[in-house]
Amino acid sequence: MTQAITKLLVANRGEIAVRIIRAAKALGIPTVAACSEADVDSMAAQLADEVQVLGPARADRSYLNTEAVLSALKASGANAVHPGYGFLSENADFAQAVQACGAIFVGPDAQTIRQMGDKAVARRTAMLAGVPVVPGSEGELHDLPSAREAAAQVGFPLLIKASAGGGGRGIRLARDLAEFEHEFAKARGEAQAAFGNGGVYLERFIRQARHIEVQVLGDGKHAVHLFERECSLQRRRQKIFEEAPSPVLSTVQREALCASAVKLAQALNYRGAGTLEYLYDDVSGEFFFIEMNTRIQVEHPISEMITGIDLVQAMLRIASGEPLGLQQSDIVLRGAAIEMRVNAEDPTRDFFPSPGQVETLHWPQGEGVRVDSHLFSGYKVPAYYDSLLAKIIVHGNDRTQALQRARTALAQTTLTGMANTLALHRQLLEQPWLITAQFNTGTLETWLADPARHRCGDAS
Repeated sequence: MTQAITKLLVANRGEIAVRIIRAAKALGIPTVAACSEADVDSMAAQLADEVQVLGPARADRSYLNTEAVLSALKASGANAVHPGYGFLSENADFAQAVQACGAIFVGPDAQTIRQMGDKAVARRTAMLAGVPVVPGSEGELHDLPSAREAAAQVGFPLLIKASAGGGGRGIRLARDLAEFEHEFAKARGEAQAAFGNGGVYLERFIRQARHIEVQVLGDGKHAVHLFERECSLQRRRQKIFEEAPSPVLSTVQREALCASAVKLAQALNYRGAGTLEYLYDDVSGEFFFIEMNTRIQVEHPISEMITGIDLVQAMLRIASGEPLGLQQSDIVLRGAAIEMRVNAEDPTRDFFPSPGQVETLHWPQGEGVRVDSHLFSGYKVPAYYDSLLAKIIVHGNDRTQALQRARTALAQTTLTGMANTLALHRQLLEQPWLITAQFNTGTLETWLADPARHRCGDAS
């Protein structure tokens, strides 16, 4: 029988570490912030009951250092680890090592992480569960002759994707055979360097695709969904603006999409929070599974806003051995929510990273407004990590109200001391194609590349 969590080590940083610590405190669970030397004065370190320093600022010597995290676990006396997102969150060996120490890994078991972390294996798993997948190659490809043969069957244009990839990385587009042969070697080299696995697979490229994902929650025996999120507005396959539910799905499409996600979660005996990502063909109305993220997502708050369910608290309860305690009929879709990611990047300089010190800071308030952030006045944003500063989240009775609350929230927000993406979001919210939801995964980059577009300043 699973033991209860008596003390939680949070093996992450930034806004998600703060989010996890607050969720644990709400459940009466003492917390330990495992942080690098660069984060000892962070908000997470201030909020936690205890701090364990993992090592120097570099992620490979701190947040990605399994031995350092395990040492912190032992030294603190914690009996559970929440990995957050990124870093070691989808590292099956890390999850296995935590469990080997007799501690609880807040998430699915190592086997599930490994199975769904290999994109080619995940694809086969989805097919066996009866979940539709994008037409593509079967298994990993390692040599050009086999890859040419597979490409001929899939057809052009196609995507070359790293089997071990994730987070939008390790993907290359090939429009014809000549480009394919050139990109195949690059894709394999990048996959090997980034993920330690040079295996790739091929998928048909859907020209007018939306990126829609489904939030699931399971206790190892029973799984439910918390509806879907629309995540099509991306730059270099990195999400910037998300909303829930998708504004384009009919009730019938929504039910079919979410049912397929639950079917796969059930087939996996999934435990914890997970997200199934799909491509939605705007032309045919078909949806195809592409991958599963076996962790909490950056954009999880919008699912919380439309359902009233605290996903992080649910993860902690499930990890402690409590049953899910939810039937699908208990989960009701309420209104619409939007999340805007505020990054320390300069839109006028091709989104160049812009760490600095927070000078002036004022977050919005009001009905339906939430801000997840680790910033405070005087905080020095380190240059070593992801550029995410905050997530401004709003909820409304419908999408129109949510959009208006998003505009109001941005108007109330002040952040100075570094270039950031607040002005970009203010512009986005005035675009007719966003207001009418006439966009796909290529729309944002096309708009950003338009020389007629007004420049986005670094103003607050």
